[in-house]
Amino acid sequence: MLMRSNVSLSRAVVAGLLLAMVATSGCSWFRKGNKLYAETPENRPLEVPPDLDQPRTDGAMAVPGGSVTASGLAASRPTQAAPGAPASSANGFTVSGNRDAVFNQVGEALGKVEGLNIASRAQLLGAYDVNYEGSNFLVRISAADAGAYVSAVDPRGLPATGEAPAKLIANLKAALGGR
Repeated sequence: MLMRSNVSLSRAVVAGLLLAMVATSGCSWFRKGNKLYAETPENRPLEVPPDLDQPRTDGAMAVPGGSVTASGLAASRPTQAAPGAPASSANGFTVSGNRDAVFNQVGEALGKVEGLNIASRAQLLGAYDVNYEGSNFLVRISAADAGAYVSAVDPRGLPATGEAPAKLIANLKAALGGR
């Protein structure tokens, strides 16, 4: 019997030692306030460099070459004809009919213009991307009160300037009978 008590005593000692090791090891249940694992890289707040948290403003108020007056600014600003306006200009004209029918008529007329290359066409947008006499611009057809308004615009959507757009609009106006 003496042997049996030594075995159970040694088992109790080993179990106690194991329990003490687990209690003092890295288990977070037994350690309060341990910051070793608290801040993983994924949980840290994002740090933004100082030069990226504000937009750049240098050059925001720079005036391009020369002085600008209020009247000079108004004169240099391109104006865009209102889609409902039936008035003709060097940039556009109005044709009677719905936009889709006029889009097709403009496509046929553009196909007959010498030296014109249609890069792409988008009927849903009502636009032809053209290259004419070295200028790239859009011929846009939009719905208007009196029919459809055909105009030349640059890629930014502003009225196209230059001789080529004005010449092409004049050709299209003559071909389509615009006003």
